[in-house]
Amino acid sequence: MRTIVLSAVLILAACTPGAPPAGAGTSPGGSATLTIDVSLTGATISATPFGTSAGFTPAIATVPVGSTVRFVNIDSFAHTASAVGGATFPATSPLGTSALSPSQDLRLSTGWSTGTLAAGASSPVLTADVAGTYLYGCFFHYGAATPMRAAIVVR
Repeated sequence: MRTIVLSAVLILAACTPGAPPAGAGTSPGGSATLTIDVSLTGATISATPFGTSAGFTPAIATVPVGSTVRFVNIDSFAHTASAVGGATFPATSPLGTSALSPSQDLRLSTGWSTGTLAAGASSPVLTADVAGTYLYGCFFHYGAATPMRAAIVVR
C-alpha cells in the first residue's frame, strides 16, 4: 500500500502546473536551469531588436539574475554558443578561435563560450550574474545564410 501511495504522489508531483519541466536542472538558488536548444537544421530565422537570429531556441531568453542557463546541441554536427559584445549583432563574425574552447569563468557577464559542443552534448551551466543583455553566436555558423545567433536578457 505504501508503495502505491508513494508512486501516486510522485506521478502527481511530476504533473504539477508550474513545476520545472522534466530534465530541467536546478540552480544553486533552487530555480530551474533554462535549457537553450542549439540546432541549425531546425532553425527558423526571426527578427529581434538586436538583428537577425536563428539556430538557438528561444531566440531571446529572459531570465532573472541568479538563474542558470545550459546549452544542448540537438543537431548532428558541432556548434558553439559564444559571447558577442555590443548592443546589436555585428555584420561579420566577431568570434575568434578562442570560442572553440570552453570558458573557465561560467558567468554571463564575462566573455564566455561553451566551447565546441559535439552532437548531443550539453554545455556547463552558466550563471546569469548581472542584469543586462548578452548576445551570443556560433563560431561555425555566425555568418551562415541562417545566421546562428541569439540573446539572453537578464533582469
